Amino acid sequence: MSDSPSASRLVCLGLGYTAEALARRLAARGFAIVGTTRDVGRKRASLGPDADAWALIAWDGSAPLPEALLAGATHVLHSIMPDAAGDPVLRGLANAMESMPAVQWIGYLSTTGVYGDHAGAWVDETTVPEPSKDRTRRRLVAERAWQQLGAHVFRLAGIYGPGRSALDRVRKGDTPIDKPGKCFNRIHVDDIASVLEASIARPNPGRIYDVADGSPASQVELLAYAAELLGLPLAPTIPYDEAELSPMARSFWEDDVKIRARRIRDELGVTLAYPDYRVGLRACLDP
Repeated sequence: MSDSPSASRLVCLGLGYTAEALARRLAARGFAIVGTTRDVGRKRASLGPDADAWALIAWDGSAPLPEALLAGATHVLHSIMPDAAGDPVLRGLANAMESMPAVQWIGYLSTTGVYGDHAGAWVDETTVPEPSKDRTRRRLVAERAWQQLGAHVFRLAGIYGPGRSALDRVRKGDTPIDKPGKCFNRIHVDDIASVLEASIARPNPGRIYDVADGSPASQVELLAYAAELLGLPLAPTIPYDEAELSPMARSFWEDDVKIRARRIRDELGVTLAYPDYRVGLRACLDP
């Protein structure tokens, strides 16, 4: 098979915010783009002109994934969360690798949540995961299944970028929640795309990479800086114990860990364009 860009086909299993960032870069290099989405019409509208060149396939994970979708894939990015029954892609394919005979690279997007609670200590890829929730335990199971198939596993911190950042939260008037000592790890979506591109250029099947900016910060600090950039008042802070949060939202506050992402720098040679939230938010404000 030719290694030229014109022969390359990226299949995004879940064409969401992060997958789009990579797909746009690879499309500019001549890759054909195929992506699954729950709502083709809505995705087509959000993509704009790119929708005419990309193949969009409706799939919500409830039915088997058409094997023909993967047959011509040279690169596969999987970002669909496992459900209570497991990974929807593996569940729908009798033999994943037989369905991807031309594949050169597989990326599986996971979460730093698989590390669980480490009482605010720093962790890295050598730290043994101790997921504390059902959803992160399912993530770890899916990670390991795809790792055995040769996928590269990317454990992502909290994703932000244009249209999805603290700036948007301040504009909406979100209330900052104060939980002393609690910091969140973050990563700009364009830096994720850079990491994925670097992995494609330097594949190491089965390798795990943490993808975080290495500068965790509190929600109050983050929103205060966003308000400063916008010249808007910050809503009054509320103590964590008094915050009205859904069970899902509260679960993100329970584990306390700091991510030290070494391999993306040491092995992939990636220098983050947005090494902390301040640089990232300024870029979101003035793209």
